[in-house]
Amino acid sequence: MTETAPKFYGTGRRKSSIARVYLADGTGSVVINGRSVEEYFPRFSNQAHMLFPLTHTELEGKVDLRIKVRGGGHTGQAGAIRHGIARALLKYNIELRPTLKQAGVLTRDARVKERKKYGQPGARKNYQFSKR
Repeated sequence: MTETAPKFYGTGRRKSSIARVYLADGTGSVVINGRSVEEYFPRFSNQAHMLFPLTHTELEGKVDLRIKVRGGGHTGQAGAIRHGIARALLKYNIELRPTLKQAGVLTRDARVKERKKYGQPGARKNYQFSKR
Protein backbone atom coordinates (compact mmCIF):
# COMPACT_ATOMS: atom_id res chain seq x y z
CA MET A 1 0.00 0.00 0.00
CA THR A 2 1.53 3.29 -1.06
CA GLU A 3 1.59 6.21 1.33
CA THR A 4 0.22 8.65 -1.30
CA ALA A 5 -2.99 6.71 -1.91
CA PRO A 6 -6.02 8.10 -0.04
CA LYS A 7 -6.73 5.99 3.03
CA PHE A 8 -10.10 5.24 4.52
CA TYR A 9 -10.27 4.38 8.21
CA GLY A 10 -12.69 2.24 10.19
CA THR A 11 -12.73 1.07 13.80
CA GLY A 12 -14.27 -2.28 14.61
CA ARG A 13 -15.07 -3.79 17.99
CA ARG A 14 -16.15 -7.24 19.18
CA LYS A 15 -16.04 -8.49 22.79
CA SER A 16 -12.77 -7.04 24.12
CA SER A 17 -11.05 -6.77 20.71
CA ILE A 18 -10.48 -3.48 18.90
CA ALA A 19 -9.37 -3.30 15.27
CA ARG A 20 -8.10 -0.25 13.39
CA VAL A 21 -8.54 -0.79 9.66
CA TYR A 22 -6.89 1.35 6.96
CA LEU A 23 -8.24 0.76 3.44
CA ALA A 24 -6.79 2.06 0.16
CA ASP A 25 -7.01 1.22 -3.55
CA GLY A 26 -4.54 -1.50 -4.44
CA THR A 27 -3.97 -5.11 -5.37
CA GLY A 28 -5.66 -6.93 -2.49
CA SER A 29 -2.87 -7.26 0.06
CA VAL A 30 -4.00 -7.68 3.66
CA VAL A 31 -1.54 -7.10 6.51
CA ILE A 32 -2.57 -7.69 10.14
CA ASN A 33 -0.13 -6.49 12.82
CA GLY A 34 2.71 -6.74 10.27
CA ARG A 35 1.84 -10.31 9.24
CA SER A 36 -0.15 -11.88 6.39
CA VAL A 37 -3.73 -13.10 6.90
CA GLU A 38 -2.72 -16.77 6.57
CA GLU A 39 0.01 -16.32 9.15
CA TYR A 40 -2.12 -14.35 11.64
CA PHE A 41 -5.30 -16.46 11.29
CA PRO A 42 -4.35 -20.09 10.53
CA ARG A 43 -8.03 -21.16 10.64
CA PHE A 44 -9.78 -20.61 7.32
CA SER A 45 -13.10 -19.91 9.09
CA ASN A 46 -11.61 -16.82 10.77
CA GLN A 47 -10.12 -15.64 7.47
CA ALA A 48 -13.43 -16.03 5.64
CA HIS A 49 -15.35 -14.38 8.51
CA MET A 50 -13.16 -11.27 8.58
CA LEU A 51 -13.01 -10.83 4.79
CA PHE A 52 -16.77 -11.29 4.31
CA PRO A 53 -17.51 -7.56 3.72
CA LEU A 54 -14.99 -7.50 0.85
CA THR A 55 -16.29 -10.68 -0.79
CA HIS A 56 -19.91 -9.57 -0.36
CA THR A 57 -19.25 -6.22 -2.07
CA GLU A 58 -17.00 -7.87 -4.70
CA LEU A 59 -14.01 -5.68 -3.79
CA GLU A 60 -11.65 -8.52 -2.84
CA GLY A 61 -8.42 -8.04 -4.76
CA LYS A 62 -9.17 -4.37 -5.51
CA VAL A 63 -8.29 -2.76 -2.17
CA ASP A 64 -5.36 -3.05 0.22
CA LEU A 65 -5.90 -3.40 3.97
CA ARG A 66 -3.52 -2.51 6.79
CA ILE A 67 -4.93 -3.62 10.13
CA LYS A 68 -3.87 -3.18 13.74
CA VAL A 69 -5.82 -5.34 16.17
CA ARG A 70 -5.46 -5.95 19.90
CA GLY A 71 -7.29 -7.59 22.78
CA GLY A 72 -9.40 -10.73 22.99
CA GLY A 73 -8.93 -14.01 21.17
CA HIS A 74 -8.77 -15.00 17.52
CA THR A 75 -12.52 -15.19 16.91
CA GLY A 76 -13.19 -11.87 18.64
CA GLN A 77 -10.39 -10.24 16.67
CA ALA A 78 -11.77 -11.62 13.39
CA GLY A 79 -15.18 -10.15 14.28
CA ALA A 80 -13.63 -6.78 15.16
CA ILE A 81 -11.72 -6.71 11.86
CA ARG A 82 -14.92 -7.59 9.96
CA HIS A 83 -16.72 -4.65 11.63
CA GLY A 84 -13.79 -2.31 10.93
CA ILE A 85 -13.60 -3.32 7.26
CA ALA A 86 -17.32 -2.65 6.85
CA ARG A 87 -16.98 0.80 8.40
CA ALA A 88 -13.95 1.64 6.24
CA LEU A 89 -15.84 0.50 3.12
CA LEU A 90 -18.60 3.00 3.96
CA LYS A 91 -16.09 5.84 3.84
CA TYR A 92 -14.60 4.38 0.66
CA ASN A 93 -17.99 4.28 -1.11
CA ILE A 94 -21.22 5.35 0.64
CA GLU A 95 -23.29 3.57 -2.03
CA LEU A 96 -22.26 0.24 -0.47
CA ARG A 97 -24.34 1.02 2.64
CA PRO A 98 -27.55 -0.85 1.62
CA THR A 99 -25.52 -3.95 0.68
CA LEU A 100 -23.51 -3.93 3.91
CA LYS A 101 -26.57 -3.13 6.03
CA GLN A 102 -28.54 -6.00 4.52
CA ALA A 103 -25.59 -8.36 5.14
CA GLY A 104 -25.61 -7.28 8.81
CA VAL A 105 -21.94 -6.29 9.04
CA LEU A 106 -22.48 -2.68 10.14
CA THR A 107 -24.11 -3.63 13.44
CA ARG A 108 -21.72 -3.94 16.36
CA ASP A 109 -22.15 -7.24 18.19
CA ALA A 110 -22.87 -5.97 21.72
CA ARG A 111 -22.48 -9.33 23.45
CA VAL A 112 -19.72 -9.18 26.07
CA LYS A 113 -18.73 -11.36 29.02
CA GLU A 114 -21.09 -10.98 31.97
CA ARG A 115 -19.47 -9.78 35.17
CA LYS A 116 -19.00 -11.99 38.22
CA LYS A 117 -21.46 -11.17 41.01
CA TYR A 118 -20.54 -10.99 44.68
CA GLY A 119 -21.75 -13.84 46.91
CA GLN A 120 -21.44 -16.43 44.14
CA PRO A 121 -18.52 -18.11 42.36
CA GLY A 122 -19.27 -16.81 38.83
CA ALA A 123 -21.56 -14.68 36.72
CA ARG A 124 -24.50 -17.11 36.88
CA LYS A 125 -23.23 -20.06 38.94
CA ASN A 126 -24.35 -20.19 42.56
CA TYR A 127 -23.10 -22.08 45.58
CA GLN A 128 -25.07 -25.24 46.35
CA PHE A 129 -28.20 -24.51 48.36
CA SER A 130 -29.46 -26.80 51.11
CA LYS A 131 -32.60 -26.00 53.07
CA ARG A 132 -31.50 -28.11 56.07
